[in-house]
Amino acid sequence: MSRTRDRVLRVDLSTGETARERVPNGWRRDYLGGKGLGARYLYEELSPGTEPTGPANRLGFFVGPLAGYLPAETRYATVTKSPLTGGFLDSYAGGP
Repeated sequence: MSRTRDRVLRVDLSTGETARERVPNGWRRDYLGGKGLGARYLYEELSPGTEPTGPANRLGFFVGPLAGYLPAETRYATVTKSPLTGGFLDSYAGGP
């Protein structure tokens, strides 16, 4: 296994600081794909009253387990708390 496939990169846009962290044990297996892993991070890190447009909200970019293994498998999921509904928001992009 690549050393980077079990890590996330955190970027604080207000300070410009970055940090690499390991994905907690079992999360990559239990929450498959970018959407699943992203949803788990939001559940863990956001309190129910988090303002969707506030600084405490998170914006995550996650790849699935096949990213980089198959030709043209370059899709990623973007997850956050929706400003429209206040619920989970996911969107996808990718390309060669």
